[in-house]
Amino acid sequence: MNKFIVAVAAALTLAACGGGSTPFEDAAAEDSDTSSGDGSTDGNTDTDGGTAINGDRSLPPGTASPQPTLGIFRSEPTSTQTGATGNGFATGVSYDSANDTFTVDNLGFDGDNTYSRGTAVSSLGPYAVYEADQQVTDGFSGNPVNQLSHRAIYGVSTSGNSRFAIVRTGAYVDYGFGGFIYQRDNGVTLPSTGQALYNGVMAGMRDFNGAGGLEYTTADIALAIDFDDFNDSTGTRGDAVRGFISNRTIYDASGNDITSTVVSRIEQDNNISLGNIPTAVFTVQPGVLDDNGEMLGTVQSYYTDSSGQTAVFEQGNYYAIVSGNNAEEVVGIVVLESTLDPISSSVRDTSGFVAYR
Repeated sequence: MNKFIVAVAAALTLAACGGGSTPFEDAAAEDSDTSSGDGSTDGNTDTDGGTAINGDRSLPPGTASPQPTLGIFRSEPTSTQTGATGNGFATGVSYDSANDTFTVDNLGFDGDNTYSRGTAVSSLGPYAVYEADQQVTDGFSGNPVNQLSHRAIYGVSTSGNSRFAIVRTGAYVDYGFGGFIYQRDNGVTLPSTGQALYNGVMAGMRDFNGAGGLEYTTADIALAIDFDDFNDSTGTRGDAVRGFISNRTIYDASGNDITSTVVSRIEQDNNISLGNIPTAVFTVQPGVLDDNGEMLGTVQSYYTDSSGQTAVFEQGNYYAIVSGNNAEEVVGIVVLESTLDPISSSVRDTSGFVAYR
């Protein structure tokens, strides 16, 4: 797969040089079902070689035989077809709490694979931001070699049972290489009746297909689960899920709020009135939540076009896992794409979240 690198970011100009835990890493090596997208978890995650439950749901790569009593991890599927993005290439993800560093493997020109806490942006709400080295040294000549910009967001729940990681780069003309992982480290007990409400915050990154650059995003998320319905044709659970992503904010790579600038250019180019980034809404449909606590569904946001008709602003998918003895938290990833921002042919927002009951 050929990737076109943004000229400024990719220049190999030679210039003057200016003990912790590894929560994701172990199961990446143990799980045999990661050939289409590597991920990793703590050691108590089920990693045998069986067949995943609900195979018709096309769950992302990860735990082969998920069970409600065990941990589960999922990772972004790898895109390898001609012209595809570099989804799911990030592997060997781990966090070193003693040094507050983040390790990512399998991404070209991201330094020595160890990401340090961000400088201009070190956190987005409760989630940490990390960045790869800008230069490495040629071991023969001693000259510095400029690297491509890579960023990572790492989130862990207050209980420590749920976590996610997102790695993206704005150094390519198309989306470039990266990946995401989300997981729970223990089991879940799902109610058989009633409903539950979850609230949390999100953090993510926007990258562009047709332009370089990277932007950060934040938002609020509210989820509701109906544990009574729907039931699928086999009589097992397929619970309904509602969700809303609101108060969406966009920041540039230096941490400046550029939401109004983004909204303005979209409005002008499309002759529409937005006022803000529209709230994204989960599609309510059968079969979203399974017995293992895994969720998979679609999400969209809408706007009113110049003729007064409702039209799609973004569309994509959400992926999530419920955890806890009282199903008290949800960790997940939301990926949304839009073609309305004139900065590029399409824009992708990849965000992670932890929401609490």
